[in-house]
Amino acid sequence: MKLSRRVEQLPSQFFAALAGKVAAAIAEGRDIINLGQGNPDQPTPPHIIRALQESVENPVTHKYSPFRGTDELKLAAAQFYKREYDVDLDPASEIAILFGSKIGLVELPLALMDHGELMLLPDPGYPDYLSSVPLADVTYDTFPLLEENDFLPDYTALTDEQKKLAKLLYLNYPNNPTGAVATKEFFEDTIALAQKNDIGIIHDFAYGAIGFDDYQPVSFLQTEGAKDVGVELYTLSKTYNMAGWRVGFAAGNKDMIEAINILQDHLFVSLFPAIQKAAAEALSGDQSCVSSLVKLYEQRRNVLLEECKRIGWDVTAPKGSFFAWLPVPAAFTSEEFADYLLKEANVAVAAGNGFGKTGEGYIRVGLLVEDERIREAICRIEKLDLFQNKH
Repeated sequence: MKLSRRVEQLPSQFFAALAGKVAAAIAEGRDIINLGQGNPDQPTPPHIIRALQESVENPVTHKYSPFRGTDELKLAAAQFYKREYDVDLDPASEIAILFGSKIGLVELPLALMDHGELMLLPDPGYPDYLSSVPLADVTYDTFPLLEENDFLPDYTALTDEQKKLAKLLYLNYPNNPTGAVATKEFFEDTIALAQKNDIGIIHDFAYGAIGFDDYQPVSFLQTEGAKDVGVELYTLSKTYNMAGWRVGFAAGNKDMIEAINILQDHLFVSLFPAIQKAAAEALSGDQSCVSSLVKLYEQRRNVLLEECKRIGWDVTAPKGSFFAWLPVPAAFTSEEFADYLLKEANVAVAAGNGFGKTGEGYIRVGLLVEDERIREAICRIEKLDLFQNKH
């Protein structure tokens, strides 16, 4: 049977291709240190697992969930935002429960845009932002995130035509893949742009808990006027090591939240109620697990920076997320260098051009293996002729 045009036009899955290369190398019996993945390596905290275990034994959770999620989880999300960011949210109208934040990022253009309308996406950026383009039958332009601008967009570089036509603009801080963070002043500028040009803002806050050197990442919703123009998407995947649980939420503008809910009314009957119970416990319960996790990632970041410096690899310290964005030696493209490291050093990294054209010249490294494996990876790279010449 012929596939639909929408499905045929979907972009190839960058991370699936990377995983295939790594799997093939492992199948050859090679010891691969995988720094290319974005999958948290720590287990879900025990108190969250216990909440699921207790809830799943209750036959009430075996029934359909309310279409728009449980009141308990929505209230927990609102209380979480009040506690962490001093943001007031109405659980009933300003929060939508999601099967992980990825699905919300793809759903929003379907819920808010019509044929041919324009969305603005960061470059480099999370590759799956592009999935919504053929699915929603819309168009897109990208705006560059450059190192000289601290990987923040320069809104003055947008053309009048882009500002006039754009319906949605996506942002993501702390940033995947660069590890950059946003400032309160940047979000003020973003809201001013949105208000002047009637652009909806989608802020992907997946790494909102992960800031280094005593820095707490800024929520878009903390800025005055944010709820008038946009929503923020939060996932429990990174904060609580719940990637496989597929649970998150969108918060903010009532009209955008209602659009998500209406679309999801026709696609889902919300999440398994026991998972929602556990998610509520994650957001409302003991948060010491989050502090410990951030310390772990910061320690790994510091090991990576020390080792790179030791071998003469000049890298910039990420301020958030669990990624580092490393420059590629001049003799290589991003993809060539990633393939070179996999072949010659048995180290897997993500090529920067997989995140967009502006990602050329970089690789993304994840802080998702133990310190010893990070040290071993850099020691392997150090032995390559390319780095021997620096000693």
